[in-house]
Amino acid sequence: MNLTLSEIARITGSVLVDAEGSKRARGAVVDSRLVRAGDLFFALQGEWLDGHDFAGDALRRGAAAAVVRHRIPDLGGAQLVTKDPLRALVALAGWVRDVLDPVVVGITGSTGKTGVKDFMASIVSRAMPTVASQRSFNNELGVPLTLLATKVGTRVAICEMGARGLGQIKALCELARPQIGIVTNVGVTHYEQFGSRDAIAEAKGELIRSLPEGGAAILNADDPLVMGMASRSEADILTFGLANKAWLWAQNARADQLGRATFRMVRGRDTVWVSLPVSGGHQVSNALAASAGALALGLSLEDCRVGLEAAVLSPWRMQVQVVDGVVLVNDAYNANPTSVASALYTCAAMASGQGKLVAVLGYMAELGEIEVAEHRRIGALAASLASRLVVVGRRAEPIVVGAREAGMDDVVLVSEASAAVEAAGDLRSGDVLLVKGSRVAALEELVERVKERVAGG
Repeated sequence: MNLTLSEIARITGSVLVDAEGSKRARGAVVDSRLVRAGDLFFALQGEWLDGHDFAGDALRRGAAAAVVRHRIPDLGGAQLVTKDPLRALVALAGWVRDVLDPVVVGITGSTGKTGVKDFMASIVSRAMPTVASQRSFNNELGVPLTLLATKVGTRVAICEMGARGLGQIKALCELARPQIGIVTNVGVTHYEQFGSRDAIAEAKGELIRSLPEGGAAILNADDPLVMGMASRSEADILTFGLANKAWLWAQNARADQLGRATFRMVRGRDTVWVSLPVSGGHQVSNALAASAGALALGLSLEDCRVGLEAAVLSPWRMQVQVVDGVVLVNDAYNANPTSVASALYTCAAMASGQGKLVAVLGYMAELGEIEVAEHRRIGALAASLASRLVVVGRRAEPIVVGAREAGMDDVVLVSEASAAVEAAGDLRSGDVLLVKGSRVAALEELVERVKERVAGG
């Protein structure tokens, strides 16, 4: 985006005050702390905070203007006044998307969206100017902000698309108009809002139904609910998976001592060997999904290999550090039954034959009526894979119940993350510590505290 304030006022139906219309804006933010010189700050009303309280801070940090519901006296900078700043954000994003016309890639699924996005951005950005969602910007704010990060010359915009209800992905697609859609899987994330896996699949399928004829629907061949979406699209169907029935598939996958996979990626008669730089068996599927998207854009398998092997994933997702021989795994960005199980299996393999696995697990949010059963199931799985289990928070207590019912004795329940450092016990070279929980469990700083303890002897 690179528009004058007068142009923005016209596009969004806003009234410009306290500034010359020729002043230009070159980006958009909704958090004043993230303002860079020339950004447009949208003052949005949140559940706990009102962006209007931070408009002055945004302007002091160099914002070109603040988009506000009402004129703020003595603000000290340009204001674009509109009835609904969020609607203005969406309108501006839609205009930019239409004018710049990049190829838009939509990525959805219960797990893996951010990993696929990071992998695909690493591949595609080496061949053509690319914009991708920051962190996990995947909702009614994140998608418009991603589109507004495009500029003249941007050829590809990669957008994560999440949902907590039916119709939300459809609305995102009406704005972004993706030509390529990727569905990673259908699990039980946000089960509380949806009530069934079929409803979750229906929501994720909104992306596939939105794709135009001649576009590409990239589906996980290993997930029956995802493959059930194939009949809903006018786009070409491209599949990925771990069996040779898929359009793009992986064979001979194996992992090193830090859980980093090496595998042969196969498309027809073409093959390449790929060594991923990140830990986790699930990353093979993510890498395949991203590569299928890149192939749909005309890139080669070799392009995919180079991009995958150079990828840097978003923080707190199977982030591995080795301190004095102890492997510390920070996977605390989010948690659901699928991702927790994958992390436990990966970390158990890391510890196999070397040391013990200590798992620190927190609450898995938004599971609704299946919450207790799923937490107990994870506890039973942890009992079969870990030597010690530390569970953080009373809401996660069913994990303890499941582990003890499965025969595990070394289980500790602590009320807060700070207490988990001591509860994890002594860690020695060869041991693996896994930290995993939903964002509400606030476990992200725990690994650094354990790191300090291990390094201090």
